[in-house]
Amino acid sequence: MNIRENIPLSKLTTMRLGGPAKYVIDIEDESEIKEAYTFAKKHNLPTFILGGGANTIAKDEGFPGVILRYTKTGTTTKEEKSHYSITAQAGEPWDNVVAYACKQGLTGIEALSRIPGLSGAAPVQNIGAYGQDISQTIDHATAYDTKTQEFTTLTREDFGFSYRKSILNTVKKGRYFITSITLNLHQGQMQRPFYNSIEAYIEANKITDFSPQSIRQIVSQIRADKLPDPTTTPSAGSFFKNIYLTENEAKDAEAKGIPVHHGHDGFKINSGWLIEQSGLKGKLLHGIRVNDKAALVLINESATSYQDLEKARTEIINTIKTKFGYQLEQEPVEL
Repeated sequence: MNIRENIPLSKLTTMRLGGPAKYVIDIEDESEIKEAYTFAKKHNLPTFILGGGANTIAKDEGFPGVILRYTKTGTTTKEEKSHYSITAQAGEPWDNVVAYACKQGLTGIEALSRIPGLSGAAPVQNIGAYGQDISQTIDHATAYDTKTQEFTTLTREDFGFSYRKSILNTVKKGRYFITSITLNLHQGQMQRPFYNSIEAYIEANKITDFSPQSIRQIVSQIRADKLPDPTTTPSAGSFFKNIYLTENEAKDAEAKGIPVHHGHDGFKINSGWLIEQSGLKGKLLHGIRVNDKAALVLINESATSYQDLEKARTEIINTIKTKFGYQLEQEPVEL
């Protein structure tokens, strides 16, 4: 267990903003977790669990408590009667897990390729892309329960998954410290029709191989063409959530000429489309650039404070509200 003091959160989050954290504790094994929480309690300090920092926004005043990070890595496979179980340590980069599964010909997470962050964070916001999300494949997670001070197992049902939500970022936020996740995957491949962007890429490149490895390569290329790498370009991935609608709301939106996606998870409007149609795509707002290839992504081009980001976010939200009547919701969490 490594304890550090006064560490700038701008160095731990991919938007590269934020003041200092009073303490940062890097936890190398689950046996150290209780000790880390005991340290925070002894000093009467709040705690915050941080993964790769790709979905977290830090404020200028920093965090007056203890940032907890789990650094244990590793991934294993177990063959069951009807499927394959993959267990990843929470500190393992998520994309490494996807690559590991695809090399074995296992389907279920290949469309989640190149999503930044660590495996332990995957179920927190139910990460998803191109028709797949973690709720479809996760079997359980091992976690330290800060309430009982014991390790426990959280099943898929326990998570209460919905769009970009679980109990870990809503009703039981901060209670559980995830140490590993176990996914149930199968030999096989995704079935058509795929998401429009994947279908367009397949048609343009005359691809006939839909194996997990092939879909991973396709998704990786699509993301590389549209999305900046947060490790080199300060950003936080998709900054706004898509907008989910009831069936009647979807009909009203389509009557107004707004494209609505009809999927297995319901009716939704791509918030990036709304931003683009509002003339904000590519704009520089208070040092924050609206990505010119994927308008859902905000890039920290020259912002030096959280206040800059706040101003840009407010301007975008107000513009969409005025033009379309929809309220955008921020996806990254805030310290």
